[in-house]
Amino acid sequence: MTLREGVRRLRADDPETGILVRVVLSALLIWAFVTAGPAGPGVRPVLAAALACWFVFVAADRRLPRLARVALALAAVLPAVAASQPDDASSLLYLYAALFTFVLLPRTPMWAILSLTAVVLAVLLTGLWMAGRGTAAMLTQPALIAVLVLFSLHRREYRLRAEQTALLLEQITQTRAAQARAAALDERARIARELHDVLAHSLGALGVQLEVAEIQLTERGDVDGAAGRIRQARELAADGLAEARSAVRALRADVPPLPQALHDLVTRHEADHGAAVTLRVVSERRPLSPGAEVSLLRIAREALTNAARHAPGAPVTVTLDYADPAVARLTVRNPVPGASARAVGRIPATGGTGGLGLIGARERIALVGGTLKTGPADGQWQVIAEAPVPGAPGERWGADEGTAA
Repeated sequence: MTLREGVRRLRADDPETGILVRVVLSALLIWAFVTAGPAGPGVRPVLAAALACWFVFVAADRRLPRLARVALALAAVLPAVAASQPDDASSLLYLYAALFTFVLLPRTPMWAILSLTAVVLAVLLTGLWMAGRGTAAMLTQPALIAVLVLFSLHRREYRLRAEQTALLLEQITQTRAAQARAAALDERARIARELHDVLAHSLGALGVQLEVAEIQLTERGDVDGAAGRIRQARELAADGLAEARSAVRALRADVPPLPQALHDLVTRHEADHGAAVTLRVVSERRPLSPGAEVSLLRIAREALTNAARHAPGAPVTVTLDYADPAVARLTVRNPVPGASARAVGRIPATGGTGGLGLIGARERIALVGGTLKTGPADGQWQVIAEAPVPGAPGERWGADEGTAA
């Protein structure tokens, strides 16, 4: 073992009952035994037996803890037999050293400490009484032992609490590390979902349009049809770029509040399609999770895109309702001119140029505990999306399947 390893072990050892303390006490006990003056008959053999018990404790503590504690208890009881002799400080030193160490050992049960203290006091009082010592000695020495035991118990309790606090702090640190790892995994999953939602759909639709345009040019010679497909591909690319920018803003956590984001979306839709869009926000805004707000915003964009495709020029109403304390509800309604409710109900589910498609939007909002319903009602097509408010009483979870749009 190198010097550095030895220093590290000494620093990690128990500062009150560790190896260094035991070495110092052993040297002190040997010195007291060697330099002890004349004593009464039988004192030195008792001290020799107590010293032998002490060394048994030092040698066997790690390998045979029960034997070590029995030896340490004997090392405390034996000096109590000889401590009744006047002017015998060596016996008291042996007694105090062994009893102090016994009480401070962290694995010693309380019943053993109290039992040893009672035995030591009984032996000491009996010896003092048989030696004819006065009342002062019979009160002073037991009082000193009681003070020693109480002080040792206080130190023991303090150390146990410190160890429990250190263990609790370690557990808290491990828990926080686990939570950080879980949050990192969740964030990675969210990033992967954002990239998949944006790139997979946009690039897939773009590839289909370009493939059809190539077929129209090479096999059919349909220049006009191919030009139309290329224009659609350009629109898909523009919408995909907008979706990618939205995803980046979401990942940077700088997405504006949902009412403001909806207002910007409605303004752009009116400018692009020339259709009147009414935005209403009911009740005071409640904060939602970033995933829920992004999902509602994309559902609104997809619903507006479908409205522009199937009912061009028709007015659209967008309502964001926070009245329910458990959920935020987004409703998009638009009439379909010249179509009955039954005809409206036959409008196919399409991804559109909006990026996700309402089918994908339903799956996405389900991941944040929300629901999506789409279908005809009173001659209009409506899209109703609900997202849970975090921490709200009666928070609702799960997806409610509706008719795809």
